[in-house]
Amino acid sequence: MTSAGRFAPSPSGELHVGNLRTAMLAWLFARSTGRDFLLRVEDLDRARAGAEEVQLRDLEAVGVTWDGAVVRQTDRAGLYDDVIQRLTDAGLTYECFCTRREIQEAPSAPHAPQGAYPGTCRNLSTAELEIRRASRPAAIRLRSETHEWTVADELHGPYTGIVDDFVLRRNDGVTAYNLAVVVDDAEQGVDQVVRGDDLLSSTPRQAYLASLLGLPVPEYAHVPLVLNHDGARLAKRDGAVTLGDLAAVGLSAGEVRDMILESLGLPAGPLDDALDTFDPAGLPRRPWVWNGHQQTTLRKGA
Repeated sequence: MTSAGRFAPSPSGELHVGNLRTAMLAWLFARSTGRDFLLRVEDLDRARAGAEEVQLRDLEAVGVTWDGAVVRQTDRAGLYDDVIQRLTDAGLTYECFCTRREIQEAPSAPHAPQGAYPGTCRNLSTAELEIRRASRPAAIRLRSETHEWTVADELHGPYTGIVDDFVLRRNDGVTAYNLAVVVDDAEQGVDQVVRGDDLLSSTPRQAYLASLLGLPVPEYAHVPLVLNHDGARLAKRDGAVTLGDLAAVGLSAGEVRDMILESLGLPAGPLDDALDTFDPAGLPRRPWVWNGHQQTTLRKGA
């Protein structure tokens, strides 16, 4: 199977400059290492009508191209169900009936890392299970055999994080992200994962699950986010942050691409040309602060 990198947006709305920057970085990482580049739509949870089409159009507009057909998670439910059944048959899952509030209010288990699921439903008796099942549907959790796991990240180095009894399938029947992403990456031959560093803390859970399933663990590179002037993660409410918004104030997709490349210390121009100078070791390690009004004004005056 060919090795590959990927970009995997959720079709919940238009991509903003932070999403586009991460997509461009994922593309540069993959292409500079001779990998294919895949596009996967993570539509299990949130999908807005028409959002996928706009996202694909905007990615192409900044030079992000992909190999093969676009894959959608909603077409892959059978893969996820098979893996959960495999884990269940091995005694590595259990039903959980806790609400979010109950988890927040429960005392932590002895020696459990802070923020970990406290194991409330881990050892319910048959009678207790029957009572709980009558009151609400169950989520399916992994019966983890460790409290932490270490991954190697190209930009962050070794990173050790919590591995608790995390959810594999929610109580509404939707497959959880931490399972779907592991199954998808392995099935698609993705051996390089480049994404925002807000997802670094969940990566040990995914790597641990991959190891339980005997699947290869990808190479990881968690890249800095784009923040607003208040230091919060960039969002649509921050004004002109999508290609559509920026076009309305006079910026073309090519100009937005060039702004993103310059923020990475790369020369402006077609994305293919940036491959000649792309070096992960030289990437900025701090977030890019987006001041939309100032940056668009400077660009238009350039």
